[in-house]
Amino acid sequence: MAPIDSIGGLEAYRRKLAEAAEAKADMPTVLVCFGTGCQANGAGPVAEAFRKVIDEQGLKLDVNLGIKTTGCHGYCENGPLVAIRPQDILYLKVKPEDVPEIVEETIKGGRTVERLVYRDKATDEVVARYSEIPFYKHQHRIALRHIGSIDPTDIDDYILAGGYAGLAKALAMDPEEIVSEVERSGLRGRGGAGFPAGTKWRSCLAVESDVRYVLCNGDEGDPGAFMDRSIMEGDPHSVIEGMIIGAFALGSHQGYIYVRDEYPLAVKNLSIALEAAREKGLLGENILGSGFSFDIKISRGGGAFVCGESSALMRSVAGEVGEPRAKYIRSVEKGLYDKPTVLNNVETWANVPEIILKGADWYASMGTEGSKGTKVFSLVGKVNNTGLVEVPMGISIRELVENIGGGVLGGKKFKAVQTGGPSGGCIPERLADLPIDFDSLTEAGSMMGSGGIIVMDEETCMVDVARYFTNFLVDESCGKCTPCRDGLPRILDLLTDITEGRGGEEHVALLEELCDLLTWGALCGLGTSAANPVLSTIKYFRDEYDAHIRDKKCPAGVCKALITYSIDPEACTGCRLCAKNCPQECITGKRKEAHVIDTSKCIKCGVCKDVCTFDAVRIS
Repeated sequence: MAPIDSIGGLEAYRRKLAEAAEAKADMPTVLVCFGTGCQANGAGPVAEAFRKVIDEQGLKLDVNLGIKTTGCHGYCENGPLVAIRPQDILYLKVKPEDVPEIVEETIKGGRTVERLVYRDKATDEVVARYSEIPFYKHQHRIALRHIGSIDPTDIDDYILAGGYAGLAKALAMDPEEIVSEVERSGLRGRGGAGFPAGTKWRSCLAVESDVRYVLCNGDEGDPGAFMDRSIMEGDPHSVIEGMIIGAFALGSHQGYIYVRDEYPLAVKNLSIALEAAREKGLLGENILGSGFSFDIKISRGGGAFVCGESSALMRSVAGEVGEPRAKYIRSVEKGLYDKPTVLNNVETWANVPEIILKGADWYASMGTEGSKGTKVFSLVGKVNNTGLVEVPMGISIRELVENIGGGVLGGKKFKAVQTGGPSGGCIPERLADLPIDFDSLTEAGSMMGSGGIIVMDEETCMVDVARYFTNFLVDESCGKCTPCRDGLPRILDLLTDITEGRGGEEHVALLEELCDLLTWGALCGLGTSAANPVLSTIKYFRDEYDAHIRDKKCPAGVCKALITYSIDPEACTGCRLCAKNCPQECITGKRKEAHVIDTSKCIKCGVCKDVCTFDAVRIS
């Protein structure tokens, strides 16, 4: 087909797609989640099984039913996921052998296969409807609006769902008007710092230059974070459309999407989307006949965490060593190749088309006074429902963990959440009613970051958590500035001493002093926030530091040097399961008699506790 050469031509093309879709409105459609998580759990064979069974039963694709492989549905705990439309049914943990039953019962018979649908762990209630599952019904999706319902490799699917309508509207607007709309919406950058997007755009627009660049940060190096990856994999055109709108407003003609090398599916789907957009006349020369030209290239990162920092990212795109530079040089004035540059992350760009299409007031009506709109989070850790969620800014930590997350795993006590990635802080359960927004999290000693939320239970050692994230930051530091290069390893040494029983009363004071130097002396934002895990755990969990130092005990039973395994003779039935599984053969005892652990041989691996079905193994 020839490229779409006008705004009116795009709308005519959308109407044509809608007419074809209307003719198949009642036809069942199978949506197989093809996000990275579901593919790792076997979504590929499930999709193949559907095609095979449909063929064997004489059904015709696109006549009797349709099949789509979509982006991440978000409910990662239960993949592979299969949704059936228009019945609004979601099947969990689907295997290839389940497919014949789904086709027979649901596709042909209109009945639900109850063993494959959601079952509430507290009430045992069965919920078959996708939209009624607690994980989904409390969400409000803007950045994730299409993910799970469209094929990310099919541009027609995106256009049919309203894609590129925001671009069409923007091309008929004055660039100044677009910037003002983004300003009034209150959109703040979703990559971590939370800087107002409209302010950044206006600052760049004010700089006299014949060349400007538009960049997308898809590096996302935080442990446990997969928000941007899921958007790039599941709805790449939303990012592309947002970047084109931004480029038009700024007078830019070249953009780059920086994607970490560990995201091959994101690179693949982005590449397909970029080529399709060019073929349709939505990217490249004379976009939709407007006279505006803009193109996008993919730049693959090498997996360095520091390249998520803006100036390091730009150096990496330019083919230089990914190291930060001093912040007195503003990227909106001298960014990529020393030209004015606007850098926003994936989620920020994905919001832009909806803001332009529906208006700044619509977007600003959601969220809080200082944090407008919605935010995508990856909810992971000790929580029943892990996955990708999008909620209005201002939702409380408790609502997120209990209503959407389904509470803490195994009925354990909710202890804390860690937000903001490795440079974020830990917030205790007693502050769980805190609203999740940029300012509230910062005041509490944490940060929004890119949106990772790790739930922790009573068996989590907060000193060990601080040590874990500091160790990550030591490995990922670029080493360019002294506070990071020398300060972080020293902080790690002190934390390691504490967790291994060598901590003294002076260790906490030294930690606070080093963290203060790091906060005020590091070169880039990654360094200045690196103290958050340590300072927040000292602030809220000082008693755990004291227990490690004074009592030489780890209250959570995590730090190996400070714990001892034993067997409660009253609870032990002498089943010998622990003895059979002990790698050191240090558990003795006759069958049906209480067993004993030889602590001189015990390596504290925890296998005995894991296999004991009578809760007889104790940690002290």
